[in-house]
Amino acid sequence: MRVNKRSLYLSCICAVVFVVAVSWTPVYLSSDSPSSASGSMGDRTLDYFLQKGAIPERDAADVDWYHAANNRSKINEALQGPAQMIEADILLRGRDPKEPIMAHPPDTDSDITLKDWLRAVGTSDKGIKLDFKSLAAVAPSMALLEEARAQLKGPVWINADILPGPGGRATPLDAQAFLQAVALQAEGDVLSLGWTTGWSPDTDNPGYSWKMVQQMEAVCRPLRQPVTFPVRAALLPLSFPQFQWLLQQSDRYTLTVWTGQSDVLNMEDLLPYRQNFSKPRIYYDLLESQISTFKTLPGYN
Repeated sequence: MRVNKRSLYLSCICAVVFVVAVSWTPVYLSSDSPSSASGSMGDRTLDYFLQKGAIPERDAADVDWYHAANNRSKINEALQGPAQMIEADILLRGRDPKEPIMAHPPDTDSDITLKDWLRAVGTSDKGIKLDFKSLAAVAPSMALLEEARAQLKGPVWINADILPGPGGRATPLDAQAFLQAVALQAEGDVLSLGWTTGWSPDTDNPGYSWKMVQQMEAVCRPLRQPVTFPVRAALLPLSFPQFQWLLQQSDRYTLTVWTGQSDVLNMEDLLPYRQNFSKPRIYYDLLESQISTFKTLPGYN
């Protein structure tokens, strides 16, 4: 009997996500050695920027980001600026024609479609991070991405929040449906898979629990792609053991530290991550003023 490898691969992913969704019992693993799925790939983002001279060494903190390039003016600014990675959000247009556009809720329209956005990026050597805010936009967007592959030179990251996290009120994208739509079409890309989160001033904001990180690892374990976990900077001081464990589970895994606009962030709280993880394992998608302050702290290097 012949086995269809693509169907088998998707079945494995779906089975893991189904088990996690139905019943989750924490299992505290103690292995210190990274593990990877057979045939898996590492993150080549730093290698790409190092080879083109955009960063001086394999240090993920040296990668600069441009945020929310969701209209023509901003994508043009991003393409002309120094940032190596350009991030933008994708929705289906709220009116006909219902096609993928660059917009962040509550916006439902934009002056640029994903098709035109990819065409613009294809004229550069920048990397891109496509942040999906709508499950309905994933399949048509992946089709457009495949059409543009030959023109894209830089790394491609595919992002979505697929599990509930600390303080998260938004509904995450369905993990099973999202991975079905992207996993086989994005075999050379970085999957950026996160948790919905929240942060409030003057309250005790919880960190990422053991259950949350182990649930995510169970979902990501059968994947072949490199996976980066976008993590909220203000919640990291309470989550160090959890993310130390998570990165030990596979050399395919990295963290991408980000911050909300209203979050209160003490940059010194990030030093344990800088000092205890290797430099290629943590990206810092922070404000320019924050990363500049971070790099001047004693103990940063």
